[in-house]
Amino acid sequence: MKLFTMKIYIPVFLLLFIFCISCRTATNSSTTGDNRKREQLKKQAAGVTSCQDNATLQNQIETLIRTHRAKVGVAIRFGDKETITCNDSTRYAMMSTFKFPLALAVLSKLDKKQLPLETEIYVTPSDLHPNTYSPLRDTRPEGSFKISISELLRYTVTLSDNNACDILIHYLGGPAAIQDYLTRTGISGITIVATENTMHQQENPYLNHCHPSAMTELLEKFLSKTLLSAPYQNFLEKLMLATSTGADKLKGLLPPGTPVGHKTGSSDRNANGQKAGDNDVGFIRLPDGRYFTIAVFIMDSAEDDKANALLIARIARSAYEHYSQTPTH
Repeated sequence: MKLFTMKIYIPVFLLLFIFCISCRTATNSSTTGDNRKREQLKKQAAGVTSCQDNATLQNQIETLIRTHRAKVGVAIRFGDKETITCNDSTRYAMMSTFKFPLALAVLSKLDKKQLPLETEIYVTPSDLHPNTYSPLRDTRPEGSFKISISELLRYTVTLSDNNACDILIHYLGGPAAIQDYLTRTGISGITIVATENTMHQQENPYLNHCHPSAMTELLEKFLSKTLLSAPYQNFLEKLMLATSTGADKLKGLLPPGTPVGHKTGSSDRNANGQKAGDNDVGFIRLPDGRYFTIAVFIMDSAEDDKANALLIARIARSAYEHYSQTPTH
C-alpha cells in the first residue's frame, strides 16, 4: 500500500515542479516582451516629437520669410543629417560666401603638399584692382610685395577682400580648381566659375551659385574634421570665428559671446534697387558645445539692407532657441 502511494505522489510532485517552472518562464517572457514594447513606444514617441519639433521650426522660418520681398533659401543641419530646408531647389547667387570653399581648396593644397601657412605669394600692382572692396589694396596700394598665404586668407575670409580672393584663385590655377576640389570632396550643388573681378567686369553677380543645402553639407564636412589636418583645420575655424563682416546677420540676435564662425556675402543694387544677394553661412555653437550649420541666402531683394540682415538674424535666433532645447542622445 505504501509503495503504491509513493508511486502516485512522485509523479504529482514532478508535475507541480514542471508547472511552476513553466509559469515563471512565461512570466519572464511576458515581462521581457512588455519591456520591449515599452522601449519601442518610447522610441516612436521620441521620433514623433522630433519630427513635430522640426516641423515647428520649419513653420517658424517659413512664416518669417513669407512676406519678405525676395527669394529666400534656408538650410540648417543639426547633427549628421539635414533637418530643415526652405526653398532649397533654387540656386542662389553666392556672392562672397564662395570664399569659404576657396579657402578650403587653398588649405587642402597646402596640406597635401605639406607647405606651411606662411608660404608666400608675390603680389603685382595689376593684382590690386581699383574699383572693388579691398582692405589689402588700401593698406599696400603700391603692390610689388610678398605676402603669406595665411595673411591672404585672413583678408579673404575675415575681411572679405576681393583682391586677396582673386590672388588666391590665381594661386590655385583658376576657378576650375575650386570646382575640382568640390567634386573630389563629394559636394554637388555648388558651382564656382568666376573670380570677383570677372563678376565685376561682366556685371553678373549670379555666376557663382549654389543650393543652400549644399553649403551646409560642405560646412558639416569641414566641421567633422575630415577635409583638413589639424593645423589647417584650426586655422580656418579661427578665421571664420573672427569674421568682422555681417555682425547684424547670423550673430545679430544671438546671446552675446555665442561662438559663430561664418562667411558673409552681399552685392550692390541694380538699377531697379534690387540686391542680387545678401547672404550669411556658417556654424553656431550652443551653450553645451554642440553646434548646427546654417546657410541663409536672400536673392533679388527689394528690402533694404537692415531688413535683410534682420531676417537672417531672426532665422538664426529661431534655430538657436530650438536646438538649445533639443535633448542630447
